[in-house]
Amino acid sequence: MEKRLALETLSDAMERVGLSGATLARELGVSRETASKWLNGKSFPRPDKLLRLALLTELRLSELVVRGSPESEPVIAFRKRAGSKTTEKHVAHAKEMGLLLKPLVSYLPFDEFIRPSTLKKPSTDYDYVQRLVAQVRENVGITATEALDYRHLIKRFSDTQTVLIPVLWGKKGHHENALHIFLPDSETTWVYLNLDVEVHDFKFWMAHELGHVLAPQLVGNDGEDFADAFAGALLFPKPLARQGYNLIAKAKNDGHRVNRIKNIAEEHLISPITVYYEVNHYAKSQGLSPVNLGNGIFGAAKNLSKEYFSVSEAIFGQEGAIAKDYVAFAEELQSPFFDALGSYLRDTKKGPGYVQSVLDIPLMDAREIHTELV
Repeated sequence: MEKRLALETLSDAMERVGLSGATLARELGVSRETASKWLNGKSFPRPDKLLRLALLTELRLSELVVRGSPESEPVIAFRKRAGSKTTEKHVAHAKEMGLLLKPLVSYLPFDEFIRPSTLKKPSTDYDYVQRLVAQVRENVGITATEALDYRHLIKRFSDTQTVLIPVLWGKKGHHENALHIFLPDSETTWVYLNLDVEVHDFKFWMAHELGHVLAPQLVGNDGEDFADAFAGALLFPKPLARQGYNLIAKAKNDGHRVNRIKNIAEEHLISPITVYYEVNHYAKSQGLSPVNLGNGIFGAAKNLSKEYFSVSEAIFGQEGAIAKDYVAFAEELQSPFFDALGSYLRDTKKGPGYVQSVLDIPLMDAREIHTELV
């Protein structure tokens, strides 16, 4: 049976007894690198070191060590930043965040017995995806040609008992812009959404994550391909793609085509790349000549994003979010996350260290959120 350190419990205990990583290494007679690997979940101490670690942190071994089977491990999927590479460290860290979410399950307001509905046989077939998004759009109350807003997606997440977790991970330096975690034991789904992203991309990432939620049986590349196909079609379905293709195909040259795509993207507040891809998916389905713009469309998308605030700036202003407003925005997303987190913190007397770990944020920010919740 797999063993690992209960990192959140260990972090809280180290904070309580005033033990730093460097001091821990010195007291246990190991290198800082070895201690760091323990604290990051990348390795497990030998029995003698484990016993001394328990004594130093005043923890019982049953509190310090987590045992579980691989089948109960969190299942994760990333929406990576462009150009970033997923490493074993990223995977291990995401799984640790999933383990930290487990205590919150009992505080969620979800039905204990009924599993949310999912797709029977999800497929990337063009006609299948188009029929699916037509139904989803009807369910959220918009027509096939109306612009979809992220608020339209909130109800679908709520219906699928998905916990949305808005985070402020910055525009640079973080591996992912969205993190999808499924906990097999409780069959709960948690989606971290970075608000520090371009407004044109945010709806696509939300729709992409909804695709994962609707088709949990698809994993790896199959899951990513389906989620991408679903997101693009949901934001710019076939009727819009048909109109777009007819408009773009009549343009005199590539420059005019790019401008027309940009104008369509601004009208629907989505990325020009989404418009470009969906127009070409439509063309392929109809046996029409594709629109081939090379790299020009990517430059247009980048330039367009510079003209707009990020999602977090649009919501909280350029001065940034305070804890009260941040928690209130999660409620606007109909997310039960902070209600569950606050109840858990009050019941267990957990400190800011838990908030820091479960949200993957700096300790100073975690302290503000902790104060707001307790």
